[in-house]
Amino acid sequence: MAVPLALGVAAIAALFAIDAFAPQLFSASLPTRAQDAVTLSLSVLIESLPFVVLGVVLSIVVQVWVPPGAIERWMPRRAWARRAVLSLLGMFIPVCECGNVPFARGLLMRGFTVSETLTFLVAAPIVNPIVIITTHAAFGFDDNILIARLIGGYLVANLIGWLYSRHPSPDALLTDRFRETCELVTTETGGKGRRSLAQFVVELRSVMPALVIGSALAGAVQILVPRDTLVAIGSDPALSIVAMIVLALVVSICSNVDAFFALSFAASFTPGSLVAFLVVGPIVDLKMLALLRTTFSTRVLVGMTVTVVLFAFALGTVVNLGA
Repeated sequence: MAVPLALGVAAIAALFAIDAFAPQLFSASLPTRAQDAVTLSLSVLIESLPFVVLGVVLSIVVQVWVPPGAIERWMPRRAWARRAVLSLLGMFIPVCECGNVPFARGLLMRGFTVSETLTFLVAAPIVNPIVIITTHAAFGFDDNILIARLIGGYLVANLIGWLYSRHPSPDALLTDRFRETCELVTTETGGKGRRSLAQFVVELRSVMPALVIGSALAGAVQILVPRDTLVAIGSDPALSIVAMIVLALVVSICSNVDAFFALSFAASFTPGSLVAFLVVGPIVDLKMLALLRTTFSTRVLVGMTVTVVLFAFALGTVVNLGA
């Protein structure tokens, strides 16, 4: 409880400080902005919750109901090929990034390596069927935004998987709490129904606090960052990419619908900046980082964030040059 309380106090203090020393940054009053923060936090939470539950259910199916070896025997033996296949697994799982976290936890408990699981986890919210359909509905094939998003998501996923496959101590990439959860799940006795129910409770208890904290952070940060400032630099090829990356980190919109949010910026922002937004958001926004922290160490999250942001900036620059 200490961390959520500290974050809440910090957000409230920041609101009062801005209102006292720089009131010109925001047109709305402090009570209005506070109400907006609550509304935004609740909207992120409500939007994410069904996918989290679906992800937990899929995770249980993988761990409890799928026979041992049923997935593994279809995987290539070479490590790079296994990661390449796992990065496409999201095409068959219609959940957004929130639901992919519990599913990825299930893969880890089943015996998949950290690098293999990260490869799936990074690619899945971008290459899943609903995201492909909604991104096409928003942009079609204009400025190659859809193609760049899919290729970019696939490449950065395999890049991250390769980077962490070289880590000398994979267990150090996981949190102590996740390892304890693994022990609880593996020692659970009884039939499949009992094990499924027990794991459902364990997974929700692990993921839900992080989801609530991430949603609250996303709502608070959105009212602390003036959007007018971001929009004002939208026409600059480099600064527009930076602005949309910052926006992607902050707004924490579900990847199943984020293309329509990005579409609202299409008239004033460059195509490359929109691609950067669509790549960064599903992987390392505030809500996703809070969820990932239930499983992976802080060093992993920092490394992932830096890698994804740099990759997205380079990808956005290439798209702008070709537009």
